[in-house]
Amino acid sequence: MWIKALELRNFRNYESLQLFDLSPRVNILVGQNAQGKTNVVEAILLLSVAKSHRTNKDAEMIRFEEEFAFLQGLIERSERTYRLDLRLLPKGKKSAVNGVEKRKMSDFVGHLNVVLFAPEDLQLIKGGPQQRRRFLDVEIGQVSPQYLYNLTQYQKVLLQRNSLLKEIAHKKVGAEMLMIWDDQLAVYGTKVIKKRLEFVDKLETFAKDIHRRISGGKEELSFHYQNSLDCTELVQLEEVYRKELEQKRKVDLLRGSTSTGPHRDDLEVRINGHKVQTFGSQGQQRTASLSMKLAEIDLIKAEVGEYPVLLLDDVLSELDESRQLHLVQSMGEKVQTIVTTTTTFGLEHFLSEEANVYRVEHGIISKEG
Repeated sequence: MWIKALELRNFRNYESLQLFDLSPRVNILVGQNAQGKTNVVEAILLLSVAKSHRTNKDAEMIRFEEEFAFLQGLIERSERTYRLDLRLLPKGKKSAVNGVEKRKMSDFVGHLNVVLFAPEDLQLIKGGPQQRRRFLDVEIGQVSPQYLYNLTQYQKVLLQRNSLLKEIAHKKVGAEMLMIWDDQLAVYGTKVIKKRLEFVDKLETFAKDIHRRISGGKEELSFHYQNSLDCTELVQLEEVYRKELEQKRKVDLLRGSTSTGPHRDDLEVRINGHKVQTFGSQGQQRTASLSMKLAEIDLIKAEVGEYPVLLLDDVLSELDESRQLHLVQSMGEKVQTIVTTTTTFGLEHFLSEEANVYRVEHGIISKEG
């Protein structure tokens, strides 16, 4: 799959942007910082997963003093062209595919698959559990709309349960309603955990081979999904979840929040059996992060039958020549890549005859050459 064209109106610093001649191979956006390069990457990610990697507030992405932002992408996929429309409003989003409005955002997500690699992703291993949970949620959501639905329902129930815990603690209501939310939390939470476990197993298969190549065969990468329920028998997971919520009810009432469930889980990354988060060098942490991101490309291909679009947002300067080379090799000849950078110096790997180079200045993009 690849993006044929992109149109933005009132998005971030773009009053109007139209890119109709994107290359199916490599597109390089060159410009100084704060000119709008990352805004293009953010817009493409929104057309893919309907979420930004920079903010949770839609209003922040709407151009100053405007009432809405509009994003449109023409996507070539399975020899068909899809037109994806996304309208950002101060209080929500509206989406459409080929002119047909979608009632649920989960029906919009998945028409465009992307892998975003940004400087903060090099902190994927070193960062906190929340960063790794977000990584799992975004990537699984792209290939499984049902997961996105279950996750959204889980988050809604979790908010309701936490709110009820506070009301019970202040003796505004009784504890009878808690059982209802516990049941729903266990149902949706179990589905979220099972899908994450399935995804982590598949990701590990691809990431192991990539990491072995980057490390010269000296290191073995492995993943361990840390389930806060501490349950290994999946058939019993929902029952264990309910019992755990009941056992920790007193603790939850004291804290005013739910102490167990997928919102507390983590992904542990190991090299040669040792936890990279704790014992890995900075180089090992970066290589593990790169292996995880590159594994997404192969995993999405295996899941949906086509390669995703690769977005490299100002990350090349953070990688040494060896890791850059592995990045190029992973792209192969079938992955459309959109690169943002402050200079093309040192990007000889990417500057093929099929590469388009664009200059970005103050929200205006012009093609070079």
